[in-house]
Amino acid sequence: MTETTASAATRACIWTVRNSPVGPLLLAATDEGLVGVVFHADGATADRALGRLTGRLGAPPVHVETPSDAAAAQGSARGRVLESAAEELDSYFHGELREFTVPLDWSLSGGFNQKVLRELLSSVPYGATAGYQDLADRVGEPGAARAVGTAMGSNPLPVVVPCHRVVERGGGLGGFGGGLETKRTLLALEGLLPEPLF
Repeated sequence: MTETTASAATRACIWTVRNSPVGPLLLAATDEGLVGVVFHADGATADRALGRLTGRLGAPPVHVETPSDAAAAQGSARGRVLESAAEELDSYFHGELREFTVPLDWSLSGGFNQKVLRELLSSVPYGATAGYQDLADRVGEPGAARAVGTAMGSNPLPVVVPCHRVVERGGGLGGFGGGLETKRTLLALEGLLPEPLF
């Protein structure tokens, strides 16, 4: 997986919304890689996310109807990234993909949070979980279990960077920015929880 750290310069970004088993997902991409995944991307949530992206990237993201349209019409790296991300997420939700390869743009994360998210991405594979304390230990900060929780809440790339795989020590789900039902659905998809009955 390609990983880049971005400068604070203005970055061109495109976005689209994809349907998924956990509701609509807003996907945003720069030429560097996938920069954002937002759960429950209805009108108000999408508007807030786009406002944050504009503030962080220095320019308003451009909407595209479909990732394939963006890749074909613009011929840009960001169009290809968005198309790849959409295809990989579709495959993941169909149970066909276990590891994402889409390039990532880490410019919306930094410092300790990014360190923890990168560790999560590299060391907690599909079908496995880790505890908050475990991740704190892995990054050499054994007293930072709560800060790991904050890092999970700040994750700009959920699902692809699998913060849903981080659970409480006693087996509880812990928190999740996309909501606990979304976390349960993702863990069930990976075989870590039983499928909901209805």
